[in-house]
Amino acid sequence: MTLISGHILEKYELVVGLEVHVQLSTASKIFSGDSATFSTYPNQHISAISLGLPGTLPKLNSKVVEYAIKMGLATNCTINLTNHFERKNYFYADLPKGYQTTQGAEPICKDGYIDVKNADQLQSRIRINRIHMEDDAGKSIHDQDDFDSLIDLNRAGVPLIEIVSEPDLRSAQEAAAYLTEIRKLAKYLDICDGNMEEGSIRCDANISVRLRSEKQYGNRCEVKNLNSIRNLQRAIDYEFIRQVELIEAGKYIEQNTLNFDAINGTTSPLRSKEMVNDYRYFPEPDLPALVLSESYIQKIKDNIPELPAKKGERYISMLGLSEYDALLLSSERDISVYFDDLISHTPNYKAAANWIIGPIKSYLNEKEISISDFVIKPIILAELISLIDNGRLNYSVAAQKVFPALIGNLVLSAEQTALQLKVLIDTDDTDLIRIIDEVLNSYPDKVKEYQNGKKGVLGLFMGEIMKKSKGKINPQSASKLVIEKLEDKA
Repeated sequence: MTLISGHILEKYELVVGLEVHVQLSTASKIFSGDSATFSTYPNQHISAISLGLPGTLPKLNSKVVEYAIKMGLATNCTINLTNHFERKNYFYADLPKGYQTTQGAEPICKDGYIDVKNADQLQSRIRINRIHMEDDAGKSIHDQDDFDSLIDLNRAGVPLIEIVSEPDLRSAQEAAAYLTEIRKLAKYLDICDGNMEEGSIRCDANISVRLRSEKQYGNRCEVKNLNSIRNLQRAIDYEFIRQVELIEAGKYIEQNTLNFDAINGTTSPLRSKEMVNDYRYFPEPDLPALVLSESYIQKIKDNIPELPAKKGERYISMLGLSEYDALLLSSERDISVYFDDLISHTPNYKAAANWIIGPIKSYLNEKEISISDFVIKPIILAELISLIDNGRLNYSVAAQKVFPALIGNLVLSAEQTALQLKVLIDTDDTDLIRIIDEVLNSYPDKVKEYQNGKKGVLGLFMGEIMKKSKGKINPQSASKLVIEKLEDKA
């Protein structure tokens, strides 16, 4: 691909719509009792229905319906009370039935939206055309045999919802923000583990370009099975430049289905893009109409947890946290649950946020675990915060000594651990005054510098006092006493 100037790229507008496939975390498959859990053993979770054998009849998994409605409500969709399934006909070696059971004209959810922030940090509303239920195909494996492709049908029949956006995305960054929000919602609702590496969330990107003055969309190309947010961005950026170059060279954009090469960061044609007529949709004769009641939908709505956007707003408006802190604390459901538990035991919301975003997050990253596996209970951490707030413990000592000790000993409280480590601050100032006198007497020249207006040497005195006291002092009290001593010497 040749380089193209930014001036030429500015003439064109990128247009992107995403089709996000979310694998639902149900115990069984969508139309059979086969296990839907991830397996390392091929063809372990199969049956006559998964194999698409003649004479088998599907039965709809009610959990799939519930999970689809949850996502629809979370994305501001209208829920269709009457649903039908259809057969989408196409041939692939890993699709045993020869067709996919999906929803066509009457999906379970429609006309929703998600708000995301674009590159200028302005809010964009991305419309959702539909969310529909369907079954997944199996998996073809091409790299384990020199002559044959292998088929693993564990995934055949695993339940999916497909979330189809309108072509409202205008940058790779905006598309990444949208997919991030979908993934976040799926995990918050506990309907999907969000593991893109294992294919729990897969994304197809429909990409086209047009002159900024044009209203009509250009021919689109669909990049299939993007398995990471980073690869989604790379594929969009590559396609934008490729399509602009073709148009500038007077060539035609062929409406193809493309593969993305993650190593080289390039796309290549897989096949001509299918149109709706190619799939020969017709009503699924083996599944009756799915009729829902308003009371059933309301019951699901009542059990939806507080979602990340609302949670972040609450952290800002009610707790006084910054937008940055609120975003980090609401980004994962387990982190927000821990934080909400923590602030039920301490009124110091900012300190609670700082502990989670700082020492705890660092520890989780180092150990490669989630906060649900973190051993310090929120009530114990709240006690540690209280010791600091009451001037009985220095923050640095708490973070460097008490915090690791609490992780290693789940029996003792924060105060007991600090006592055992002998790091609690002595409220009697006798020893502190003695240490201050020793430090000031050791630096007579620096004392004169301070008295002559060089106030920066106060940091030197405080550093030496901290060393001598082994951190067992209240820095604020110590600083006040040092200044008083220096003023007395003047």
